[in-house]
Amino acid sequence: MTPFFGELIGTALLILLGNGVVANVLLTATKGQNGGWIVIVWGWGMAVFVAVFTVAAFSGAHLNPAVLVGLAVAGKFEWGQVPAYVLAQFIGAMIGAVLVWLTYWPHFARTEDPDLKLGCFCTAPAVRNAPSNLFSEAIGSFVLVLAVHFLAVSVFGLGALDALPVGLLVLAIGLSLGGTTGYAINPARDLGPRIVHALLPMPGGKRDSDWGYAWIPVVGPLIGAGLAGLLYLALQDPTSVQFR
Repeated sequence: MTPFFGELIGTALLILLGNGVVANVLLTATKGQNGGWIVIVWGWGMAVFVAVFTVAAFSGAHLNPAVLVGLAVAGKFEWGQVPAYVLAQFIGAMIGAVLVWLTYWPHFARTEDPDLKLGCFCTAPAVRNAPSNLFSEAIGSFVLVLAVHFLAVSVFGLGALDALPVGLLVLAIGLSLGGTTGYAINPARDLGPRIVHALLPMPGGKRDSDWGYAWIPVVGPLIGAGLAGLLYLALQDPTSVQFR
């Protein structure tokens, strides 16, 4: 498997399981209907875990353009490889969204609220305030990327369990910071499925894809990731950090 297809497959798995748990909780007549935020956050954490351990050996399992930017800023990833990886991530995210749409088709048909249908594809703020929403996405992504810089593979070689800390990291961010915007913290995770929502027919009808908000879960994570990369660089060079 090439790195391109590793990122594509990994991101597709991430969205299939991540947006899948959202659909399970939000849509009508599912087994998990009304399961609540805790179920969604746990589902996303485990989605990251599964996606990362599946393709880590082939591509590094970045699965997120913001992570790529944060690593590139810190000199851990080549800028020249970023476009191809991002393309793979967006294609994978769209494939994963289509699979969720197919899997939950009968439940989309039974769900009357178009906002709930949209929520199975992309994020939306609990309180719509652009500066605050942008900050929420930036700070969540900052925590994600900064922590990723310091994650270390176990010296004991735990196999798939080496990916567990990343899933737990996403779980922690969701539990603590995700209540404001739904914590996209990943441009591909939000924009790819949002495009799919706009393109696909929806049984029972659908609303617009909320394009006025769509830039926030793209720009916010990139800002947070870039700042995390810069901080990591500063921490690696003690002469650039002065304590007074």
